[in-house]
Amino acid sequence: MVQSNVPQPTAERQRELASTLGVGGPTTGERLTVDRLREEIDADPDDSFVSMGEAIRNDLSGRLDADLLAAALPEIVAQVGRVPEVREAGIPGGKTGPEALYRGLVEPAWRVYHHLEDVGFFESVEANLPAFTPEHIAGTARELVRAEPLSTTLEECGFDERERMVLMMNVANNDTRLSRWTPTREIPEGVEFEVEYVPPLQQRAMGGALLWVQALDEHLWRKEILITDAILDDVRWDTKAMLGGLYLMALAAHDIAAGADGSLTDAQLTAALTAGTAVTIVNQEELMQDAFWITEEKRKPSEASGREEELPWQ
Repeated sequence: MVQSNVPQPTAERQRELASTLGVGGPTTGERLTVDRLREEIDADPDDSFVSMGEAIRNDLSGRLDADLLAAALPEIVAQVGRVPEVREAGIPGGKTGPEALYRGLVEPAWRVYHHLEDVGFFESVEANLPAFTPEHIAGTARELVRAEPLSTTLEECGFDERERMVLMMNVANNDTRLSRWTPTREIPEGVEFEVEYVPPLQQRAMGGALLWVQALDEHLWRKEILITDAILDDVRWDTKAMLGGLYLMALAAHDIAAGADGSLTDAQLTAALTAGTAVTIVNQEELMQDAFWITEEKRKPSEASGREEELPWQ
């Protein structure tokens, strides 16, 4: 049985997270937990997160299909549960071509994406949320800790304690990486592309994650002679993490659609949208490095495979 190659929450990364949250770092031999962090941070939500969440709700009121989103959420959870099965299958296909293994994992999330695109969801979210500044990222991390419903939801979605901590670190410890993803409204004039055709930041994050996962079947099949078990293990975690980020964004959209029946506070809504976006960004960039930029050091040794002449190289 293959094992999930979840990045280890090293002592350095834990200290960085604790510093971002403004709490004490781990002692020697201690591992931070969500419960321990929740005990130490201020229980009161950030007023700015409350106002941002309220503005998004008001802007999107009556525009989202609650039934479509409610149906998609358990389907996304089911696909998270299928990630180990897909990893066990190894290379997706044989001599005749690739199978649709990874593509199947994102089918429910694609339906959510197209609906959100149709109703102007991404434009509204980008208009009401700030860029990825260190302050906004730190606020999101604190709200994720406070928001027990979000942590519980991720647990029910199939993320254990260590995986939830890694997702939190992907948000809190990557302010420099995330800051490179500029909201469309802040892209300066004079760049080499037409800004009017650039989608909102959250749409780029969600759509990009979906496209990268969808491309894995073809890519892994064509590059089989290069692919090691370690690469497939990295793909497993990157894919699962992105599905978790997509789930948070879909959950936030459903909460807006549910109106008075929603379960998230306005501050939690803001945190879910920001964290979901951040996780899809970080892990699609990780996936690029793990599976698409295959160096000589990472690739399978050429003598380990005799199928090179059988593969349809581009």
